[in-house]
Amino acid sequence: MKPKQIPGIPIQKGGGSHDTESTKQYSIFEIDAKFEILKQRFFSVNHWQSYCGKTAAEFKHYDSSGQPVDRIPKKGDFIRIGIPGPGTKEADGFDWVEIVNMSHCDTGSITSYLMMCRPSKVPNKTKGNVAHFYSPAATANIMISKEGNILKSAVYGRNEKPNYRAGFADRIRNFFIAAGGIFGMSKIQWKVLAKGLIDFT
Repeated sequence: MKPKQIPGIPIQKGGGSHDTESTKQYSIFEIDAKFEILKQRFFSVNHWQSYCGKTAAEFKHYDSSGQPVDRIPKKGDFIRIGIPGPGTKEADGFDWVEIVNMSHCDTGSITSYLMMCRPSKVPNKTKGNVAHFYSPAATANIMISKEGNILKSAVYGRNEKPNYRAGFADRIRNFFIAAGGIFGMSKIQWKVLAKGLIDFT
């Protein structure tokens, strides 16, 4: 199945991809209030794991200089990810992504917010390799939207290839995790996030 072509999300050129979506329907009288809750959750990166459960990945928000922050994310910020299983030696057991774009779209019928993330180096290191199991060509595009009385939370993965620009141990680790991601393991974690963000019960 071909990945969806969505405005603002990179075109799939090679490697793995996924369209991971979760939706909920509300009455027209409560949809706006529910979307406000979803927006608050979407912008609260440090709390994502609490919405998903302890078996989910841990997300921590950092500014462009590598300092921990707790605010609305913006372009140039970073997210440190602690996935279940072995982590990178490059980043003391974590994976890192940079927020390369934040956008908002309101067409009148659809309102959406998009956070585009790309594998990155550890932000406070002047030297080093990309600290992620995917190469920098990959993007994780996290989106929330409201259309009519439907809320959607989604993650769209594009151009997911293993990161081989790393130390030997990390290259081995990246190959197995990226290969697992391409065949569905990564999608399971993103599905947990997409569902967790939108589950208010």
